[in-house]
Amino acid sequence: MVDPYRIVIQPLLTERSTTLREDQKKYSFLVSIKANKIEIKHAVEAIFPGIRVTDVNTMTMHGKRSRIRGKQKSKQLTGKRQSYR
Repeated sequence: MVDPYRIVIQPLLTERSTTLREDQKKYSFLVSIKANKIEIKHAVEAIFPGIRVTDVNTMTMHGKRSRIRGKQKSKQLTGKRQSYR
């Protein structure tokens, strides 16, 4: 079995996730892009003993393209932020 701390990376702390946590008791985490719902469920239950996960909803956020400007004369470099789930 994979280490649960490699699947669940960190809690997601945004205004929307805070509202969901307070109103509907839904918690948000950044998880590994390679993990599936069953692995996420087992990892959360292993990290937080006594918690029973009823549902797992996932959403993949694709990294945005960004332009890197510098002292390049003719060529502008482009980069990409990391995708996460």
